[in-house]
Amino acid sequence: MADKETKTVNFDKLKKTVEIGIRMQDNVINATPYFLEENKKQALGERRVGLGVMGLHDLLIYCETEYGSEEGNVLIDQVFETIAATAYRASIELAKEKGSFPFLEGETQQETNRLRSAFIETGFMKKMPDDIKKGILENGIRNSHLLTVAPTGSTGTMVGVSTGLEPYFSFTYFRSGRLGKFIEVKADIVQEYLDRHPEVDPDNLPNWFVSAMDLAPEAHADVQCIIQRWIDSSISKTVNAPKGYTVDQVEKVYERLYKGGAKGGTVYVDGSRDAQVLTLKAEENNLDEFELEFEEDKKKVVLVDTINELRSTDVTIGSEVGNTCPVCRKGEVKEIGGCNTCTNCGAQLKCGL
Repeated sequence: MADKETKTVNFDKLKKTVEIGIRMQDNVINATPYFLEENKKQALGERRVGLGVMGLHDLLIYCETEYGSEEGNVLIDQVFETIAATAYRASIELAKEKGSFPFLEGETQQETNRLRSAFIETGFMKKMPDDIKKGILENGIRNSHLLTVAPTGSTGTMVGVSTGLEPYFSFTYFRSGRLGKFIEVKADIVQEYLDRHPEVDPDNLPNWFVSAMDLAPEAHADVQCIIQRWIDSSISKTVNAPKGYTVDQVEKVYERLYKGGAKGGTVYVDGSRDAQVLTLKAEENNLDEFELEFEEDKKKVVLVDTINELRSTDVTIGSEVGNTCPVCRKGEVKEIGGCNTCTNCGAQLKCGL
């Protein structure tokens, strides 16, 4: 949806895509086989769908706008308002064509009018434009719910974009091959930017290449709350916090999410689990009360310190059984419960599925 030349969002393309997406998802409801009568009654009665997004951070990068910044939040608000309004208008048009979702229809016209009036008085609908409210009163709406944001971890990784609404966790990481060696890999969008701007220092990228752990937890929470304003279902978002984040600070983040209108929230404190595949160096997470200060000379993701250190030893470091663990570099990789797991730090490096 980004115009890479003008560094803007192609809102016309976005609207058209949303319209097609809503019609497609509504068709899926009818095409789905239901094995339980109760499921069929509920699904066909409310006709709930959930159009979401993927690659939001890529969009902001192409628009040269920093994720979590005031400018970025304004653009995100515009994008999701457009998605929401377009989706609801598309569902109203479907109602004209195929009828409203049955749970919004009463046995009499008077009962139908009462249900439609109650529908547009809900908290989410109060922010919608007047033409949408009027359209629902006159024609109903095809779907009870239209929007969500799923995590899209697997699909986003598969096609090489940021997952769901999350910022990139890192733009640089290490990947192991069949020989157990690690090669440094940069995210596709970074390499694309460097190809277009060969004068840029790869180690000093513009501010819009911000990563998840560069953001203060409050910035993560604020982005989620802005998006939640325009999503009628729940959304998937992780607020990343640095090592050393206290229980009281985590509590304040949840309070911020609650007051901002989020329907739910997840706060993950770096290093809070024994096994964690993606980690940052502890010295990157210096915590001074509620302000986060990061060293200027930092590495994004640290699975190994340096490639040269690996090459200077005879130890095979990798994710295969018998290798030395690439995370802690102490334990041996063994198959435990179907996963290649480090015997020292417990990192699950490779699973059978």
